[in-house]
Amino acid sequence: MPYVTYIEADGTAHTVDVLNGDSIMQGATANGIEGIVAECGGSCSCATCHCYVDDAWADKLQPPSDTERDLLECVVEPGPNSRLSCQLVMQDDLEGMIVTLPASQY
Repeated sequence: MPYVTYIEADGTAHTVDVLNGDSIMQGATANGIEGIVAECGGSCSCATCHCYVDDAWADKLQPPSDTERDLLECVVEPGPNSRLSCQLVMQDDLEGMIVTLPASQY
């Protein structure tokens, strides 16, 4: 099973298994990772699952949809590697992916 490392704003790292087909958001909520609020449950309508994808992984992901891009404009501290974790679906070639969680979601 592939794994993801979630890095909290204070630098604390959590490496957890995430099932293929589950979103990075689902992996966080299923494993009690704070910093992914996920108020909309993954329907891409709230941006409370904002994360920063490590630069090494950014090119391996599908580009964000127009809806995701619009929501990312509303996050507190957007960055060039900002994504909504509900839109990042785990697959074997993403094993080891690293995402950092923004301080604004704690």
